Amino acid sequence: MTSEKMIDSVYYVTLPEGFKFSTNAFPLDPTIPLPVQKKQEGDADSFDMSSLSEEQILAGLLTVLAYDRTNKHLDYYRSILKKVRPNLKKELTNAAILKAKNEDFDLAEEIFVALHGFDPEDLITILNMALFFDQRAESYRRAGLFEDADAYDADALQYYTEAMDADPPLPDAYFNAAFYYMKQNDFIRAKDCMETYLALTVDVPDKEMGENGIYKKNRAQEVIDKIRNGNLEDASFHKAYKMIRDGEEEKGIELIGEFLQKNPKVWNAWFLLGWGLRRLERFSDAEKSFLKALEVGKDFGAENCDTYNELSICCLENGKPDEARTYLFKALAIEPENTKVLSNLAYIALRLGKIAEAQKYFSTVLEIDPKDKIAIAELAKLENDSQ
Repeated sequence: MTSEKMIDSVYYVTLPEGFKFSTNAFPLDPTIPLPVQKKQEGDADSFDMSSLSEEQILAGLLTVLAYDRTNKHLDYYRSILKKVRPNLKKELTNAAILKAKNEDFDLAEEIFVALHGFDPEDLITILNMALFFDQRAESYRRAGLFEDADAYDADALQYYTEAMDADPPLPDAYFNAAFYYMKQNDFIRAKDCMETYLALTVDVPDKEMGENGIYKKNRAQEVIDKIRNGNLEDASFHKAYKMIRDGEEEKGIELIGEFLQKNPKVWNAWFLLGWGLRRLERFSDAEKSFLKALEVGKDFGAENCDTYNELSICCLENGKPDEARTYLFKALAIEPENTKVLSNLAYIALRLGKIAEAQKYFSTVLEIDPKDKIAIAELAKLENDSQ
């Protein structure tokens, strides 16, 4: 829902002097109107003070804090929430994280935006928002919604940057941003982030870091070593990735080929080469590149969902549907709820004329993500064809 629609979902009331909502509430300033969340569309015209609930006002306050950042009464509204609901931040954070975990992304985003409006300076909220948008982008990319994924990537980067620019610095912001940059194949920035994380925590005793903190320090060093040993700091790698991503596949393939001449054991580079070739529909060459990625990177993470999914696409286009299915099942074993993989299994079934099997896979996609546009469209098409 847009900011304008969210603001339209509240109306303002002026309460009588001395009005209180509960024994725990404090006296309100009758000169400042309070935002009230509508119970349903258009209920402002039939407003009844006797039916006004405290929850309506609390929801209205959060909506204004989230979506009307120029309102002159924001500090007053925050003070109401802090006094009436002293544990509100914790409650909202837990709710937002739970909704994000269940991939109820729209509601999770509304809660996170409200949290940020409630306390714009809270670094933990800012970092949680970065992680949320990062997760949402990854989920959309798995579903093949690349434009949406790119938009949420941009949101994630905005909040990661805000968290990393904080003073004093927040070490976890650098740790998590490093993995964001790795997914962008920007290994230079990823390494910089991990090195900064280690520099910020180097003087912190292990006892204070705790088990999770010690794990993060070891993981950070592991990432740095992998980037350094694979020569992934080479600027040509990221440049090649950007070229392929932006539609300059020929130039990107040439550049990554030059990189591979110097670094033939880097599986990520073979994957990148295969990706570029596959986008050019050079499926036989792409298949060889992905197989090479598996060969040289068996012990370094090459056996992942994306590699097997890309291999399946090449095999299918090369007239080997059985091999394509095999690779997809391997991908599914790694990520059982990957909707992109399930959809590809459905497409293979369609190509083989197995309509019922295709419907089963598309239906499974919708069980995982009821809003998946591809599965909805394909099931509707199959239903129409059967009539």
